[in-house]
Amino acid sequence: MPEEKQKVNTTVSFSGGPGRGPGGPMGRFAQGEKPVDAKRTLARLVHSFAPERGMVSLLFAVVAAGCVCSVAAPSFQSASIDLISQGRYGDLPRFLLLMLGTYLLHGGCNLLQNLTAARLSQRVVRRMRGELFQKVVNLPVKYLDNHPHGDIMSRMTNDVENLSNIISQSLSSLASGLLTIAGTVGMMFWYCWQLALLSCATVILSLVITRIISKVMRRLSRERLRLLGELNGLVEEKVAAYRTVTAYNRQSAAVREFEETSDRLCLTGSLANAIGGSMGPIMNCVGNIAFVIIAAFGGYFAINGMISVGVISAFIVYAKQFSRPVNELANLYAEIQTAIAGAERVYAVLDEPSEDKSGERTMDTAQGTVTFRNVDFSYYKGRQVLYGFDLEVRAGQKVALVGATGSGKTTVVNLLMRFYDIDSGEILIDGVNIRDIASGALRRSTAIVLQDTVLFSGTIRENLTYSNPDASEEDLDHAARMSACAGLIARLPQGYDTPLTEGGGNLSQGERQLLSICRAFLASPKILILDEATSSVDTRTEKNIQDAMVNLMKNRTSLIIAHRLSTIQDADLIVVMDQGRIVETGKHDELLAREGRYYDLYMTQFAGNQI
Repeated sequence: MPEEKQKVNTTVSFSGGPGRGPGGPMGRFAQGEKPVDAKRTLARLVHSFAPERGMVSLLFAVVAAGCVCSVAAPSFQSASIDLISQGRYGDLPRFLLLMLGTYLLHGGCNLLQNLTAARLSQRVVRRMRGELFQKVVNLPVKYLDNHPHGDIMSRMTNDVENLSNIISQSLSSLASGLLTIAGTVGMMFWYCWQLALLSCATVILSLVITRIISKVMRRLSRERLRLLGELNGLVEEKVAAYRTVTAYNRQSAAVREFEETSDRLCLTGSLANAIGGSMGPIMNCVGNIAFVIIAAFGGYFAINGMISVGVISAFIVYAKQFSRPVNELANLYAEIQTAIAGAERVYAVLDEPSEDKSGERTMDTAQGTVTFRNVDFSYYKGRQVLYGFDLEVRAGQKVALVGATGSGKTTVVNLLMRFYDIDSGEILIDGVNIRDIASGALRRSTAIVLQDTVLFSGTIRENLTYSNPDASEEDLDHAARMSACAGLIARLPQGYDTPLTEGGGNLSQGERQLLSICRAFLASPKILILDEATSSVDTRTEKNIQDAMVNLMKNRTSLIIAHRLSTIQDADLIVVMDQGRIVETGKHDELLAREGRYYDLYMTQFAGNQI
């Protein structure tokens, strides 16, 4: 059922893990991308350069200077050839020096151009990646539950890196190419407009070819990025679940699934590279046609005295100079299309609405009375999970939610934490609607311990103080004693400063659970939520934790989700849920005496059967 898949959320401050979400296994949410809105995406990319106006101005100034040099050099060459053909050697050294100085200056401009473009790309990409990460950590839980984590990571890494490459390598080339084409065409018309028109006739052919290939490249670029995100999601899922894959001997099936997606990515990438790579040779062929035109008509014009030999040599250089940026732009086209598609994927995340954290009320003076009034909720339209849910948990009361898997227990917690918004009804804390309480204030006053724990890379101290960065050493020691993990920490080689591997992999599951409970203790919450929090510890440790919780729960509202009914027999109120409705409430002995749904659950467990 959907609500059971919400047990693990990456945004939980106290513990959690990679979300699967109500939509199905991670990596299976990939949808067909919408057509690229190239104009809108390019406009947003241009806007992202606004904070770097000075560096952009420097870059284009250097590019312009280099283009002026590249356009001026052939004219000096033409003049030198004409001087030689006319036997006027006196002015020849001056033109040769001008030509040499122009080429040296052109080389210096190219070097400065590359350095400036690289610096600009790092600045823009750093800011974009920061904006994207800030958006991701502030997205609603619903979005992260319904999108594959691997695809989100792909947008932050691959797609942003494509933008970095385009800015550092292609932006200046694009500007230089356009300016060079404009300057070259201008000089060609200045020397001989007839020959220039004949030379530029090949531009029409180039535009037609580019337009045809561009349509195919846009589609292949989007598909390649989508498949790359799907492949990343698949790898992330299988690596996270490698123990399960190995335990069920599903390595071969996992490899086949990977290879199927990888083969589709390989085919799409090969087609994109082949079509994108064909642009260069095609443009070279078109450029060679221009050389033939210049050779034939240029010779004819020279014989008839319309142009000099030096002009023909200049036209040959200009024709090559004209075709070079066209070829470069053609070769860059595949990369530019990929970058535009990647930018659109990045902007798609940035355009998602952030989590609604609004609310003017705080919980500084809250007592912790929680009230659900006629709450209806659906993860998906038409698939209701809670029906008219009514429950009051008084301040300091210990209330347990029990029921079969899929009955809606964890959904109640998700709604209380404002991970999801209810369809109708209201949820109150001390009579104040939680929509009027700032989500930050609500979650600072609430500690939650989930069944599947997550520890971060870092020391034990850093993991424990994640819920309370201002905690003192005394607070740490007290929380460790209360959570029965003081002995565990004392046995570790460096105590609180013992480093943990990713996910706390160098600890047992039970030890990770103890540290997660200690982290919740350290938060000193007004409301405590335990979602089968002791399921991963042994019976003796569980008894120690239960004893410690008696003190912890004093004057605190406690909401416990439990499958093992033996752990909640001392609860002030037991709420039995079935298919999103409350079917029974009462204390342990009262519910057993009624011999209703709770009695059936209890006797089934007592008989040793699985619910």
